[in-house]
Amino acid sequence: QVQLVESGGGLVQAGGSLRVSCEVSGSIWSINAMAWHRQATGKERELVAAIDSGDSTNYVDSVKGRFTISWGNAKHTVYLQMNSLKPEDTAVYYCTASVLSVSLKKLDVWGQGTLVSVSP
Repeated sequence: QVQLVESGGGLVQAGGSLRVSCEVSGSIWSINAMAWHRQATGKERELVAAIDSGDSTNYVDSVKGRFTISWGNAKHTVYLQMNSLKPEDTAVYYCTASVLSVSLKKLDVWGQGTLVSVSP
């Protein structure tokens, strides 16, 4: 079983910074990629940032230059550093991982979500 545990959400004023973390645990053979999605109230979920095992990253246009996705030391943790936050960044942020389990099953796993609220 593979689990994702997110942490670091909270309330911040516009222009501030916040870092959210996501740790992968369980019977993992390899992690191919991880990503952060977000869903604001009344809006569709969107992919915000992604990173692969080769450290390539990609971002949605609205966060380029403000958000940075990165691996932790053991590459079982991924961070999303969010700077210059705007009220429109307010959403529940979900971590996802594309992994290969020790039983060689490809799995796409979602975390439970962490709320990021940005006040004007």
